[in-house]
Amino acid sequence: MKETAGVTVTEAGLEGVTWNVVGQIYKPKLHSDNAMLWSALVPADTFVPPHVHPLQDEWILVTGGQMEVDFGFEDGKVTAHKAGPGDLIRMPMGVAHGVYNRSGAEATCVFGVAPARKLYDLFYALDGVTDPQELVRLSALHEVDFLPPPPDA
Repeated sequence: MKETAGVTVTEAGLEGVTWNVVGQIYKPKLHSDNAMLWSALVPADTFVPPHVHPLQDEWILVTGGQMEVDFGFEDGKVTAHKAGPGDLIRMPMGVAHGVYNRSGAEATCVFGVAPARKLYDLFYALDGVTDPQELVRLSALHEVDFLPPPPDA
């Protein structure tokens, strides 16, 4: 898909699309073969469980509130990194990460991935999905691999 010229307005996603993914509201803002950007309204106490993008780099630009990302799943030394307005979270391809709003208040941010690969189609498939096993199954079909839950979960 080739990028097109124009403006994606604040209130809307591309072609009016909005997704509810794990309780967070995503609006796609840009989609091409090279990259995908989406704005997100992240309610308090919501999260995206630990996962890996084996073929994409990912970023989150926090625009309001507080977000956290956990890294270190590979060696069992998980640490949380906090980010506030204007901070950019960097999640390189192949690095497991979990994204959380533990602040007790709503947060807003802009996510990005490069290249786009199958993520746009994944969000279409995940819109409104609440069953964790189905989320994991669909994600694996779209090049996103969720980590198994810890033994004490």
